[in-house]
Amino acid sequence: MESTLIIAGFIFTLFSFLPYLQVPWWWVRVLDFPRLHVAVILSVILVAYVATYYTWSWQINAMLALWVLAILNEVKYIYNFTPIARTEALRSEKQKPDNAFTILIANVRMVNKKHKKFQALVLKENPDILVMNEPDEAWHKSVCKAFDERYPYSIKKPLENTYGMMMYSKLKLSESEVRFLVEDDIPSFYTVVELRSGKKFDLYTVHPQPPRLLRDTETREAELLLVAKNVKKTRYPSVVAGDLNDVAWSRTTNLFKQISGLLDPRVGRGFYNTYNAFIPLFRYPLDHVFYDPSFRLLRLKRLSKFGSDHFPISISLNYEPEREEEQDTPVAEPEDHQEANELIQEGLEKGEELNNEKKQEK
Repeated sequence: MESTLIIAGFIFTLFSFLPYLQVPWWWVRVLDFPRLHVAVILSVILVAYVATYYTWSWQINAMLALWVLAILNEVKYIYNFTPIARTEALRSEKQKPDNAFTILIANVRMVNKKHKKFQALVLKENPDILVMNEPDEAWHKSVCKAFDERYPYSIKKPLENTYGMMMYSKLKLSESEVRFLVEDDIPSFYTVVELRSGKKFDLYTVHPQPPRLLRDTETREAELLLVAKNVKKTRYPSVVAGDLNDVAWSRTTNLFKQISGLLDPRVGRGFYNTYNAFIPLFRYPLDHVFYDPSFRLLRLKRLSKFGSDHFPISISLNYEPEREEEQDTPVAEPEDHQEANELIQEGLEKGEELNNEKKQEK
């Protein structure tokens, strides 16, 4: 049993430190996700070993010290997403927000057949903007009648490959584009949203590929960082929303924030885990909304599940540019820009390779 605890301790210590490797290998990047789980399991191993087998020696003390460092390393990443951390995105103090809007984001899961349950949830929540990830043509046909009646503006790209996307809006949309930033069959949306007051903002929706068996993350990194760079170039404040297939505390997501200068409302408030809705012990924050400091938070809420493996998430914001300077904006250093450019180049090259492979298969 002692040997089992020692081996397990070193395995989970390795899990803690491996993500420091700045490589896109799927089996490394997937370890960005279970930071909390690794910290808890390694803590249990540490307590069990000390309570059962501890005897003083420098070798054992060094081993235990390494385990403690690994636990603290995991806590360092997730600390900002606990209520004891300082909030990054400030709440609105206005009693009657006059530039408010609500966005609901949901990965509906293409194979999920509970279309009516999702439709009922959306009609109940009544968001100003609805973003759907993973809809196929069956989803489109099922919900379009009800949603088209309520939402006069829309962008639709249902697909059969789990990367379809649809957006419905009560607010006027203009300059809308379906973009294929890295891979030819993975769309993202760009549009300009006009608030009821006439003020405008840019909205980007994304759903890049996740790390999974034999599929590395070059294209995910490239897509997110290309959007981050686009955010800095546009004339309006920006909101980025969707299933990013990355956790809020990863190096990639932090780099995205630094390059884009956008805020994460989860910081200082909680995890707001959206995946996996089926497995309570293994849930991570994969569905995100990042926004410009000219917006203030009104409400952030994870909604009830409806048959998908993702929970939907709803966020209400108010446009308050006069108080923008009161919020701390993430800032990128020169080395961050260099890293982002390198990751974008690697991702574009990988995307071209994947696009050629898919063309040959056809």
